[in-house]
Amino acid sequence: MAPRAESTFLSLPALYLALLLLSVPLARAQGQKTWCVAKPSSDEATLTANLNYACSQVDCSILQRGCGCFYPDNLISHASIAMNLYYQSRGRNYWNCYFKNSALVVTTDPSFGNCVYEYI
Repeated sequence: MAPRAESTFLSLPALYLALLLLSVPLARAQGQKTWCVAKPSSDEATLTANLNYACSQVDCSILQRGCGCFYPDNLISHASIAMNLYYQSRGRNYWNCYFKNSALVVTTDPSFGNCVYEYI
């Protein structure tokens, strides 16, 4: 009978914990402010789905005509604002800015003109 090889692998819970700790953004660990924005490479269908989902969960009235974030009136801008509202309202966890890998957590305030990206 052959000798049994000892397992040198971490247990599954320990591996999960290690991966979770490694995936926490450095900015969050350093206490920096963070925002969620759409990746520029995201396609129109994904951005539309993100916008619709986020606005079904949070108040997106800031995107209405006449409000501070209506302009520029384009999909990536509106999706970014809605995604950030969702991200902020859910506690700024990196997983709340995933949106099927179509978003980025940034440390530079994306606010512009009269449009202030919310930071809670």
